[in-house]
Amino acid sequence: MDAINKVIEAIASQLWGWPMIILLLGTHVFLTFRLRVPQRKLLTAIKLSVTRDKTGHGDVSQFGALATALAATIGTGNIIGVATAVATGGPGAVLWCWLTGIFGISTKYAEGLLAIKYRVKTADGRMLGGPMYALERGLGWKWLAVLFALFTAFASFGIGNMVQANAISTQLDSTYSIDTWIVGTILCILTALVVLGGVKSIARVCGALVPFMALFYVIGCIYILCVNSDFLWPAIKLIAVSAFSPEAAGGGFVGATVIMAARWGISRGLFSNESGLGSAPIVAAAAQTRNPVRQALVSSTGTFWDTVVICAMTGLVIVSSILAYSDISYDNGAALTRVAFSKIPYVGTPLLSIGLITFAFSTILGWCYYGERAVEYLGGPRWITVYRVVYIVAVLVGSIFTLELVWNISDCMNALMAFPNLVALLLLSGVVARETKKYLWSGRLDDHADESPIKLKHQPKKRK
Repeated sequence: MDAINKVIEAIASQLWGWPMIILLLGTHVFLTFRLRVPQRKLLTAIKLSVTRDKTGHGDVSQFGALATALAATIGTGNIIGVATAVATGGPGAVLWCWLTGIFGISTKYAEGLLAIKYRVKTADGRMLGGPMYALERGLGWKWLAVLFALFTAFASFGIGNMVQANAISTQLDSTYSIDTWIVGTILCILTALVVLGGVKSIARVCGALVPFMALFYVIGCIYILCVNSDFLWPAIKLIAVSAFSPEAAGGGFVGATVIMAARWGISRGLFSNESGLGSAPIVAAAAQTRNPVRQALVSSTGTFWDTVVICAMTGLVIVSSILAYSDISYDNGAALTRVAFSKIPYVGTPLLSIGLITFAFSTILGWCYYGERAVEYLGGPRWITVYRVVYIVAVLVGSIFTLELVWNISDCMNALMAFPNLVALLLLSGVVARETKKYLWSGRLDDHADESPIKLKHQPKKRK
């Protein structure tokens, strides 16, 4: 198993090497300028995200779709991932992570637009969409659509399920000595209660959980930054300077390079916000919206909240704590996070624990929906119940066993997901630009789309 794990780890390292990072970041930058910097409409997008569009077609509200996407996106990467980037690439990695989020807003916008543009309607009125439908209907590449759905289904059990369950059980075991079997059983029950109700149940729970967990975590971070207030401005300057000269960080970061800071900051940012991965548009397709651009704007706010706000605050907490406390070790991301938060009396450790638990559990819920839609695309609705049962059992497995191999397989699946999605984004960027000009830049954001979602040719048979 060790030998297999090393091989998979080497493959994952190659898949997430510089070519993939350049392709992802290049897509972010290209779409930003091709779409005339849609980041300018961020305030409008935030307003739309909390405005219910009752006249639009869809299964859940725009906020429900956004909350489900945020639930799947905001995970342990927002906490541990940022610390890992700092530990490996130096404080400057925080700036590169933040810049990735700024440009990634355009990619998340384009993904949401294509999800609505090419979504389909089932016989029972459900909306289905995502990169597989954009690849099939927009480009006519059914084979690549099938590959994307296959990679998504496998990835849902890894990064979306067992890895997150393991993070919860490990945190509760190490901090509060709660047995992993007990944690796993409780997680199984809670997951079953939510996911067996379908997308509406998932969206309803995520809609309540995401604002709470994000607000709770941000308030906690603000408190920590107030405690570290004397080191806040030095931390900001250190992040900015070391992004282009990591040696300026000194201490345990001596030897870091600009390439290391950029590589780890960009890669952690991409892992965190999932812009370009192709996961978020799967649930965006279910949103009640009157035209593709409205949901595209709502979807784009996910990257803003995830990376530009939460990851940036985590980075400031980590770097300011390093400056404030000289006994913090730099060589391990998880340990760096734990020690940085524990320096705050009474609040630090519970804050970290609650943040990790809620972030990880919400990811489990969100990725279940992604996997369901991928399995339905591959085999039809009859496989959804089977998938849900296996997914719930996987939560228990992930809670109990060590999952380094699963981590590495998940990294591979995520990279393989990203490639077909980026192909669709780049080749269909003209469609995105036309729709954006038609509705956004022409002042027709409240107009209804000229066409309704098509109905599936092969409708599922109704039960007697």
